[in-house]
Amino acid sequence: MSAAPVIALTAAHKTYRTGDIEVAALRGIDLEVEAGEYLAIMGPSGSGKSSLMNILGCLDVLTGGAYRLAGEDVEHLGEPALARVRNRQIGFVFQQFHLLPSLSALRNVELPMLYGRIERAERRERATAALRSVGLGDRLNHRPGELSGGQQQRAAVARALAADPTIILADEPTGNLDSVSTDEVLELFDRLHADGRTIVLITHERDVAARASRIVTMRDGQVVSDSRGEDAAG
Repeated sequence: MSAAPVIALTAAHKTYRTGDIEVAALRGIDLEVEAGEYLAIMGPSGSGKSSLMNILGCLDVLTGGAYRLAGEDVEHLGEPALARVRNRQIGFVFQQFHLLPSLSALRNVELPMLYGRIERAERRERATAALRSVGLGDRLNHRPGELSGGQQQRAAVARALAADPTIILADEPTGNLDSVSTDEVLELFDRLHADGRTIVLITHERDVAARASRIVTMRDGQVVSDSRGEDAAG
């Protein structure tokens, strides 16, 4: 029997209400992501990709349909349980690095594990290993202001990796980077994918999406194309 998909959305709807006004952000999306896939989600502004990211990251809940993460139905979990899912199963990488300027790279990577009540020695070991894995083993004690933009984003990726999450969810991770730093970060995602990590990357840039092995394109809250391999790159 094959393992359950890491992500399984079935007839997913998300509607936002403001007074008497309703806006349908997601309109019946069916989507499965297998373990080890590298998926890019593309679409213009207003296509629903940000709403989809919030659902996948358990930052919001559906108004219709179902969402299973690593085989677990997350739709009916309360906020404490959702917080545990976010902390243990999802590694977030955002456009903004969200590194605390007063802390070293090592302490920044350790911080989420502190909230997860992981013992200090294990936190330090995991954070050190994660930073080494992204090529920052010689920058452990550098603060964000002493790192380049690409290095800061790599530190943010290390922070996402340290808890060994089920998926890496990256929302416009190259949006604030120059071309050199963008290449650094995308090469890192390539290596993570080669190592078997599951990556979901949200972007509006086609050349960034082309690094993924599968591209889903959204428009008006629906999936309008789903391409794999050479078709995705083209």
